[in-house]
Amino acid sequence: MFIAMNRFRVNPERVEEFEQIWLERETHLQGLPGFVEFHMLRGPEKEDHVLYASHTVWRSREDFEAWTHSEAFRAAHANAGQSKREGLYLGPPSFEGFEVIQTIGDTNNT
Repeated sequence: MFIAMNRFRVNPERVEEFEQIWLERETHLQGLPGFVEFHMLRGPEKEDHVLYASHTVWRSREDFEAWTHSEAFRAAHANAGQSKREGLYLGPPSFEGFEVIQTIGDTNNT
């Protein structure tokens, strides 16, 4: 498994706008080869930003990389750089990719 994460530092005065953008956007992820699940995470609030992270689980790094070269990727990110969002983010997102080396699940909690 492969986990792709982007961390976003969001202006504290615009967290509602940021969350609304993500809740309303089309992800174009469902049905893609190797896609498992997506989560948008809200993290701690600092003095100058609120930390968010997108967390996407893929069957393999190869599936993730294939998605980044796909039409679905281009469609999902078509409006990512809109100028009206100036001041929403404190810098660009920070990408991190992780190979899963261990998974522990609760088989009694379904």
